[in-house]
Amino acid sequence: MADTEPLLAHHVDIRQHLHRGQVIPAHPLALLPTRALDERHQRALTRYYIAAGAGGMAVGVHTTGFPIHDAKIGLYRPVLALAAETANEALARSPRPFVRVAGVIGDTAQAVREAGIAHALGYHCALLSLGAWRDATDAAILAHCARVAEVLPLFGFYLQPAVGGRRLSYAFWREFAEIQQVVAIKVAPFNRYATLDVVRAIADAGREDIALYTGNDDAIVPDLLTDVPVTTGGRATTRHFVGGLLGQWAVWTSRAVELLEAIQRWRASGADTVPREWLTHGAALTMANAVIFDAANGYRGCLPGILEVLRLHGLVRGTWTFDTHEQLSPGQGEALARLSVQYPELTDHAFVAARLDEFLR
Repeated sequence: MADTEPLLAHHVDIRQHLHRGQVIPAHPLALLPTRALDERHQRALTRYYIAAGAGGMAVGVHTTGFPIHDAKIGLYRPVLALAAETANEALARSPRPFVRVAGVIGDTAQAVREAGIAHALGYHCALLSLGAWRDATDAAILAHCARVAEVLPLFGFYLQPAVGGRRLSYAFWREFAEIQQVVAIKVAPFNRYATLDVVRAIADAGREDIALYTGNDDAIVPDLLTDVPVTTGGRATTRHFVGGLLGQWAVWTSRAVELLEAIQRWRASGADTVPREWLTHGAALTMANAVIFDAANGYRGCLPGILEVLRLHGLVRGTWTFDTHEQLSPGQGEALARLSVQYPELTDHAFVAARLDEFLR
């Protein structure tokens, strides 16, 4: 089939679906000890996210591992295709909207090529990483984004500098909002000033059709609860994060869905006060995330940390990544094993255990 004919199993009104607010896990990569793709466990992860109630998945992103974009490894198309095929099979039995987000990286030629592959495989939008553009001008980056948007709608991405991102100003996001094909933005600078810059820029552009998604794994609950005061069209109003696209939500996904749905019900009720227990829950989630992402060691054990939680569930075989130096930090494994005792309300052990055979079929 030609790259211009997308393999969509179900039509999705992307803007409407994203504005409702969704849990979108950043999909990890399951490898064998030989560092070949472990297709059985890779499929199990996709089935897990769908069964947990996620509203989409992001594949080929940082949590998947950027090395799959390397032509020498040759896994970009196969990994995206496997996730799309598995999702299509699961959703054929129980149809519902489910957004497929493709990670896209590199210079403009590579990014356009990858966006074309993703489009052909039925992905709805591109999460555009700007790691290759760290020293470029804003104008050059914006021209790059606009070119990729001609191929696939954009899910903007503000990635924290500690893991390959760069500082992007209010002015950048104000101009970015002029790209009509932008459907959402993942805001993940792990910085409150920078986070609010994006919210304010989108409001000032009058782009109420752009959904705001938190990527701040260190502030998930505060982001989802906060109404940010902004001015749109000369009137005071607020904007808020409607959902999340997160590496943290690659684990304990059914709990994430429960949390987001509870917050959505609270918003719909018109209540004026935030339940205090949610703030406590948010602090616990941030402390657990610090262990999973290995924050104390500059996030060096981030991907192995995510994989270790999934391994403890039986969803992957090990913590291998393509970077052989990327391993759990000393003591991180033991700390991860304690999380289910410290924060049982956050974990998914029972949910996964009851369905693991189905996920691994």
